[in-house]
Amino acid sequence: MPKSLAARIVPLVVSAILLTVGDFSLLARDAKPVFRAGAATSNITPPLGELIVGGWTPIPATNIHDELHARCLVLDDGKVKLAFVLCDNVGIPVEVFDLAKQQVHEATGMPASYLLMAATHTHSATTARGPCKVIRESELTDYQKFLARRISDGVRRAIEQLEPARIAWGKVDEPSEVFNRRWHVKDAALLTNPFGGVDQVRMNPPRGSAALDRPAGPTDPQVSFVSVQSLDGRPIALLANYSLHYVGGVRSSDVSADYFGYFAKFIEKKLGATEQSPPFVGILSNGTSGDVNNINFSEVSARKYKSYEKMQEVAEKVASRVYETHQQLEFHDWVALGAAETRLALKVRQPTPEMLKHFAEIASQESQQSPQRQGREAIYAERIAMLKDAPEEIHVPLQAFRIGDLGIAAIPFETFTETGLEIKERGPFGQTFTIELANGSYGYLPTPEQHRLGGYETWLGSNYVEKDATTKIVATLLDLFQTLKQTGE
Repeated sequence: MPKSLAARIVPLVVSAILLTVGDFSLLARDAKPVFRAGAATSNITPPLGELIVGGWTPIPATNIHDELHARCLVLDDGKVKLAFVLCDNVGIPVEVFDLAKQQVHEATGMPASYLLMAATHTHSATTARGPCKVIRESELTDYQKFLARRISDGVRRAIEQLEPARIAWGKVDEPSEVFNRRWHVKDAALLTNPFGGVDQVRMNPPRGSAALDRPAGPTDPQVSFVSVQSLDGRPIALLANYSLHYVGGVRSSDVSADYFGYFAKFIEKKLGATEQSPPFVGILSNGTSGDVNNINFSEVSARKYKSYEKMQEVAEKVASRVYETHQQLEFHDWVALGAAETRLALKVRQPTPEMLKHFAEIASQESQQSPQRQGREAIYAERIAMLKDAPEEIHVPLQAFRIGDLGIAAIPFETFTETGLEIKERGPFGQTFTIELANGSYGYLPTPEQHRLGGYETWLGSNYVEKDATTKIVATLLDLFQTLKQTGE
């Protein structure tokens, strides 16, 4: 090749290469991030013989009616990954969740603050809790270690399933299955407490009793939900939220996921997502239901249900409402994700001198009271005795997620419905809901007003933290939401 021709070609080739590199650089800058989603389940069914909690006295499991699961959903906006895990358990301590988060972080690099893990609060699962909700456990049980590993494995498997996806969220009311279980009553005999006093309200009063006056708080009939599907419309997962404590109606000593498990099955069928690969994952989280169940206490003659029948009825109703609304959803190809977390210091309540004196008198004399009263007092005497080893304060994890214009709060307590309603009303996003028993399990969380009324959920041994805890928690969560709102704008 003549030198003069070569001299002309080489600059052209170099220019072409530079233009091509520049074009790729421009394309990279202009490329839109891809939204992805993935889901998986881990079986967390315990061995027979483990203790089922939910009643006054734990009993060993003798049968598995339906398997328990940790249901996992991971979302990825191209910059941020968020993970949700809902476990079929009555309540899981922070130590177990922290171990699972550590395992996920070590394997994937995901920050712990981007992992939301919660219990559903089924009352027919074996316990993963320790002896006292405010004393940190130094050594985990075999089941707790197994549970942490299954949770972290589920998140990692959901990450492996990530694929381009679309997302939508919605809400719909189902008021027929939520009733406040705390009542003002006109019979003082129904208001006694284990500390020798008299409350103003009663949890779970006798149905249809003439002594019933009025419920002591509201209910939240709203079912909130998030749905993700592949780009061709195949359902990937659906995460719902309903403020209903649990349903029950299981056979004694049976292990069951309660209506949370049935919802997962029913919504899968309604969305036509059975027998697909990867498998669809239906998830129902517990909202703020610390004072709500599905018993209509004003009803005189209640229908009798067979074992497991009522929970299926409730799950069918909730799944049907979600499916009907799901048909009208507008899916988004991409939305921004965000997470914020903090640890809030709360004082631990201590027994009063009057409480200690009362239990000392009970222990030193032969009680003439009814077996139910004796049993109740013995249980709370034991719980209060444990507090001598409790710290003066605990630091509870509070978490807020953002999915586009949807806000999700996470509270590690059995939270009263009015608290969830306040967060929904004051949250800065278009839609908001709260997942309770998330990232820990510290007992009940009454509002200051409900504390003044007394009742089971306010008793020391049911509730462990300062009486103004709700006020501090709501304020902290709203601050976290505002941070997410501002950083996302």
